[in-house]
Amino acid sequence: MTPSVPLRTTAIETGTGSDTAAAVLPLEAVVRHLRFELAAHPGSAAQARRMTRAWLTAWAVCEDTCDSAALIVSELVTNAIVHTSSRQIVCELRDEDGKVRIAVGDEGRSPGDPSPSVCRDEEEHGRGLLLVAAVCSAWGALETGPGLQVWAELPHEAADRRTGPAADSVRGTGAEWVS
Repeated sequence: MTPSVPLRTTAIETGTGSDTAAAVLPLEAVVRHLRFELAAHPGSAAQARRMTRAWLTAWAVCEDTCDSAALIVSELVTNAIVHTSSRQIVCELRDEDGKVRIAVGDEGRSPGDPSPSVCRDEEEHGRGLLLVAAVCSAWGALETGPGLQVWAELPHEAADRRTGPAADSVRGTGAEWVS
C-alpha cells in the first residue's frame, strides 16, 4: 500500500510579528494553525498521525498531548474514510489559548449523526468516538455543507487535563454540535 501524500498543506502562525520574538510571548498570544488535505485512502490515517505529531512537536506541545492528538486524528480520519463517500479529507490543527484543537472534515457523510456506539466485547470496530471522548476535554461536530467536521480539544499541556466529576461538567459529549 502506497502512503497517502498530502494534497495541500497550509501553515499559519500569528502573534509573532517582526517586532516581537515568539519566545517572549505568552502561550495564549501565539496562534498556530495547520490545514492539510489527504486523499480518502486507508493510508491517510497513518499520514495524518505522522503530520500531527510532527507539527505539534514543532509547536512545543507536550508529549502526552501529542500522543492523544495522534490517536484522535487517526480515529477521526478513519471514520471519515469508512463512513463517508469522500474523495478527500481535510485535517486542521490549531494551537491557541492553551488548547490544541483537532478537526477533520469530510465531503459527505452517511445518514445519521456521529455518536459513540455501544459495542459488544468481541467486536473489533465501533469504539473510535468513545476513545476520542475519553481522551479529549471537549468534542463535537459541525455540518459543513454536504460534509461534516468533527473536532476535539486537548489542553496544550497535559497537566491541564481534567478527570473525574470535574471533567464530566466540561467534556463534550457531542450533543452540543450544531445540525
